Amino acid sequence: QVQAVESGGGLVQAGGSLRLSCAVSGRTLSAFGMGWFRQAPGKEREFVAAIGATGLDTYYADSVKGRFTISRDNTQSTGYLHMNNLNPEDTAIYYCALTQRTLRWQLYDIHARATTYDYWGQGTQVSVSS
Repeated sequence: QVQAVESGGGLVQAGGSLRLSCAVSGRTLSAFGMGWFRQAPGKEREFVAAIGATGLDTYYADSVKGRFTISRDNTQSTGYLHMNNLNPEDTAIYYCALTQRTLRWQLYDIHARATTYDYWGQGTQVSVSS
């Protein structure tokens, strides 16, 4: 079974930084593209960032571009989301997701659709105070 487990969430003041981790087990991480999504109370789950299996192609939601950086270390089977300049609007549960459907996934924002992803972690809470 493929599993993804997020960690690294917590409380931080506005302007602070956090690094989230996504540890993957069950199969080699290199077989998957990885996405990060978040869901705030009362809101739908939204796309944050995605990275291809090679680690060279990355994608970001406009709301986090320039502040967040997605990366991966396939040798350690772990993906990362570095979050800088956090603001209260970033408060949400952050989820790591995996997909093998990465062929031309940059087209029509396929990488940003939750339905693209097959495996999801349980999430980690990020809370940003003003």
